[in-house]
Amino acid sequence: MTAAADEELARLAALHGVDTSYRPAPDRTVDVPASAVVAALAALGVEAGTPDAVRAALAERERELRERLLPPTVVHWSGDPGGPAALAALPAGTRLTVETEQGETRDTAEGLPLGAHRVTAVAPDGRTGHAHLVVAPDRLPTPATRSYGLLVQLYSLLSRRSWGMGDLGDLAELAGWAGRTAGAGFVQVNPLHAAVPGAPTDPSPYRPSSRRFPDPVHLRVELIDEFAQVEDQDRVRDLLDRAARLRADVLDKGALIDRDAVWELKREALELVLAVPLGPGRQAAYDAFRTEEGQALEDHATWYALAEAHGSDWHLWPAGLRDPRSAETAHARAELADRVDFHSRLAWLTDGQLRAAQRTALEAGMTVGIIHDLAVGVHPHGADAWAQQDHFAAGMSVGAPPDAFNAHGQDWGLPPWRPDRLAASGHAPYRHLLRALFRYTGALRIDHVMGLFRLWWVPQGRPPTEGTYVRHDAEAMLALLALEAFRAGAVVIGEDLGTVEPGVRERLQRRGVLGTSVLWFERDWEGDGRPLPPERWRADCLATATTHDLPPTAARLTGDHVGLRDRLGLLTRSVAEESAEAAADTAEWLALLGSLGLLDSPAAGPPGSDEEAEIQGVHRFLLRTPARLVGVWLPDGVGDRRPQNLPGTWDEYPNWRLPVADSDGRPVTLEELAASPRLRALLDVLRQGVGR
Repeated sequence: MTAAADEELARLAALHGVDTSYRPAPDRTVDVPASAVVAALAALGVEAGTPDAVRAALAERERELRERLLPPTVVHWSGDPGGPAALAALPAGTRLTVETEQGETRDTAEGLPLGAHRVTAVAPDGRTGHAHLVVAPDRLPTPATRSYGLLVQLYSLLSRRSWGMGDLGDLAELAGWAGRTAGAGFVQVNPLHAAVPGAPTDPSPYRPSSRRFPDPVHLRVELIDEFAQVEDQDRVRDLLDRAARLRADVLDKGALIDRDAVWELKREALELVLAVPLGPGRQAAYDAFRTEEGQALEDHATWYALAEAHGSDWHLWPAGLRDPRSAETAHARAELADRVDFHSRLAWLTDGQLRAAQRTALEAGMTVGIIHDLAVGVHPHGADAWAQQDHFAAGMSVGAPPDAFNAHGQDWGLPPWRPDRLAASGHAPYRHLLRALFRYTGALRIDHVMGLFRLWWVPQGRPPTEGTYVRHDAEAMLALLALEAFRAGAVVIGEDLGTVEPGVRERLQRRGVLGTSVLWFERDWEGDGRPLPPERWRADCLATATTHDLPPTAARLTGDHVGLRDRLGLLTRSVAEESAEAAADTAEWLALLGSLGLLDSPAAGPPGSDEEAEIQGVHRFLLRTPARLVGVWLPDGVGDRRPQNLPGTWDEYPNWRLPVADSDGRPVTLEELAASPRLRALLDVLRQGVGR
């Protein structure tokens, strides 16, 4: 292409929120391939394959922008003086009509209540514009007090009542115990979104079928009211016996967590339980849930019913069923009405146990309660991708460009939402998703929170290096997040690790979104590169020693994580070089802890020789920071050395399938955790620290 053609393509891309370059570092700019820009525009419905097509599309887009009265979404922050700039810029004499979320009609945008409203503008020249008007609180809620809490992957937390993996009964038990006896303010768990069914099921909680509805595999079956009324008690006893064997396989025989086996067993049990008629009060509650969730629940349950008949990849279904609004799908929904109702009831039951867990946490004195995790996207074969396919960008997946940690970039295999379609709908799928999650959470962790601003799109069949960033209306995304969080009284935590575009952290902080700070990454990167002293950490964050994607603290201290990666062939340098660097990194941190008097009895030997004392010292350090929330990776409390997920592996490592274990790799039950002197000693450190 000529320089002029390149210039026109860049202008067209900018007008559609597609970047033509990015800056992985302040002093470095990388141009993205023109093919990635053209592919991204095509996914947005814009033809840009030739210079003539670019020229025509550019002229059309510029004409649209000149003639439109209003952008798709207008945001007004309640703390800002005056009205929205987009309304102030309307031609003199323009008539406004506002339909409020509360059902009122007004002729002015002044004094509107918080909510997502609709505004119509009619200019003197006859032009008409429509927009979604979001009136948002100036800031999201923040934690009322400083607190500490536990971080755990729920499936890994087995009690002696679990059916082979941790469940919502275990979550409530953990929250009740940690709140009442250890003074914890929260429990953070992995995403509990609905999974794509099938054997083997993708075990990653970050590739769900649906983010809107939870996964019934987490149900504690015995807590469902109708369980006690199942007539076939012989079947019930058989199911409980099989559940005990599944549990024993994991806890006593070293088996991996088998989500498929757990779900098959629970599905059998739930078929019996759901055959019991609901009493009048329960029926009324279920009917109210169906009414509240409406079409979204019907679509969700229909997808699962169709998946039972045709497999879990809707792209391979008969052509008519690939469209959720087709006559064929309507006919199939009617024929499968009993299965649609089955999956609707499962969503209702799971929602109920999630709410119950949050109630238990608050009743136990927790200031926040359960922190749930919102995955960055959904599986391309799943329910959301089918039901909302008009909102997803065909032929694209979300990932990350090359960076210091991954020279090849990343492709996460998740289809991105189309920003233009989101905006046209008033961001309805996003808004409804938030509203559903905030029903049962005290705080919401948003994975890759930078995705509210932009996402790296990778064209299908191309490597991640050949992608580009596509931007959302970040102001609208933030405003809707603030609105729904404010209504729920919930805190929001953004996972903002890695490369973050300049200004993003500041904008998130301005609106009250907490960040995520992990000890080993907190160094003076703009200075001498040494560990950042506690007083220089940010206050508006959740501070932790590790995460589910990183080595547990014991492994970091002992260097076991290097040996693991070496055994799996993941090292790019010699094991001696990697070990030396890891040991030097750990030694620097321990030296800082020692200089601050945070190690009760500094070990005479190398790092890790007194790992329990060092783990306590690490958490004393976190308490010295001004962080509003301090998180303890629960497996750290018993010396577990195995990461729950090892990025860069698939079958080589049992990602997402390990129970919490002690330093010898022996699985530890919830009951044993609650009685563990080592865990109690660590939590005493935290409880005393936040009480200062």
